[in-house]
Order: sequence, then structure tokens, then C-alpha cells
Amino acid sequence: MEMAVTMTGNVGSGIEHRVTRTGLATASFRMACTPRVYRDGEWHDQTTTWIGVECFRGLADNVSSSLGKGEPIIVQGRLRTRSWTDTNGVIHERLVIEASTVGHDLNRGTSAFRRVNRVIASPEPEAEAEAAEPGGAEPGGVESGGVESAA
Repeated sequence: MEMAVTMTGNVGSGIEHRVTRTGLATASFRMACTPRVYRDGEWHDQTTTWIGVECFRGLADNVSSSLGKGEPIIVQGRLRTRSWTDTNGVIHERLVIEASTVGHDLNRGTSAFRRVNRVIASPEPEAEAEAAEPGGAEPGGVESGGVESAA
């Protein structure tokens, strides 16, 4: 069973952007969520919840070029538990969101949208020949995908 979540908060760390040995783009950062309550005529901050956010492929590229520490965001994705054992043999766990969507929280500011054109990797020579046949797609074309926003 999948646990889908949507959370709002602030980017709480720098965006760590990497490309794996297999060419997969990844980006990760910490998100801070601090609920506020109105009590006795004043606003009070409650305890901050910190959660890791992991992004992959085009979303990773767009997140790393669009978001900065302290910016208000909304994240949607799957809640996961990451486990590891430290050098002392102690098992640790932390919750992360495997993000499917990330964007600026427009309740707290404005953002400008820019579409990103991504180049599709060249197909194998056999696939290029098939694509060149009538009704086939143009080889080495450009796909319109991903999004990027700027504050």
C-alpha cells in the first residue's frame, strides 16, 4: 500500500544535486514544517518537523535550479522510511518523501514559470531507421517536459 502525502513548509537546507554512475539525476534537501497556532490573542510557533525530500530525473534538475534555502514550498509524493546502520551497529531510521511534485507555495509569494526543453537521448541506429519510416517519429527530437520556476 502506498502512502501519498502533501506537505507545505520551507526548504531547510541547500539542495544537494548529484548524477549517479548510471546517469540518474537526483536532488535531496530537508524541509521544515512549523505549525502556527493562534492562542490568547497571539500567534505561537509549535515544534518544527523536519523531513527529507528526494527527487529524481527531470524533477531533480528543476528543483536544484529553482529552489533555495528558506523558500516556501509544497511537496507531494510517497512517504518512505530510510534505514541505515552506523559504525557502532546502531540502526537509525528517518522519514523521507519521494517527491512526484515540488513547487513554490504561492500562498506566501509569487513565482515565474519557465518551461524546460529536454533533449531526448539519440536512439539506437535500428530504432532510428524504424522511426524514419512513414508514420514514425523524428529521430533525435526534442521533448517538452519538466518545469522550472523562479522566484
